Amino acid sequence: MKEVPFALFGESHIIALVLPFTLPVLVAWLVQPKTRPQLDRVIRWTLGAAMTVNWFGWMLMLHGKGWLGVDNEFPLNLCDWATVATVITLFWPNQRTYELAYFWALAGTLQGMLTPDVQYDYPDTTFLLFFVFHGGIIGGVLYLTFGLKMRPYLQHLPRVIAWSFVYMGVAGLFDWLSGANYGLLRTKPPYPTILDAMPPWPYYVLVLVAMAFLSIAIYYSPFFVIDQVRRRRSPEPVPSEPVPAP
Repeated sequence: MKEVPFALFGESHIIALVLPFTLPVLVAWLVQPKTRPQLDRVIRWTLGAAMTVNWFGWMLMLHGKGWLGVDNEFPLNLCDWATVATVITLFWPNQRTYELAYFWALAGTLQGMLTPDVQYDYPDTTFLLFFVFHGGIIGGVLYLTFGLKMRPYLQHLPRVIAWSFVYMGVAGLFDWLSGANYGLLRTKPPYPTILDAMPPWPYYVLVLVAMAFLSIAIYYSPFFVIDQVRRRRSPEPVPSEPVPAP
């Protein structure tokens, strides 16, 4: 089959962007995980296993094509950390890894899906593995959010910010020692991204930090609004701590 060059925001790209946001929400609505815990467990564990297998498949594909190198053979991209946080939460729902997965998926992984580093369109193996890899993170987070009713809490945002700086420090140190470019902290990538509209290195790193804070505020804002509405409608205090997930 002849390889078709990837078309940014072409039909395949749009479908790959839409599915992770619609399919898990639909499944959560149909399954009602809170009332069917056994089926919910099967779904979560299946998705977590699929994400794990796909990650190894992605690495095997890179190895088979001779593309492995210091820039991609270590799990130091933010999407790698988001995958770990999402898979752990799917297997063992807990607030700490859920919140990391939620913000890293929407603030980081989504950007990767909008400007993907792929050369060929569907049904190329690279295309499939890339979008299952990144879409699985977002899909898993949204299933946990809409299915298990998990959510971030205001008092835990400093913890998310701290772990984000931990990631930035680890990736930045490795980049400095090895000459790699994890987290895009060392140089702008050769393919089109939002970084093209930013100032040159190192100033765009400061812009990325500012955008990270803005993203956290944006993705927390729906829950902030919901809490404010609940406070006005009900005399009962809005819980400030998460209810343990099953």
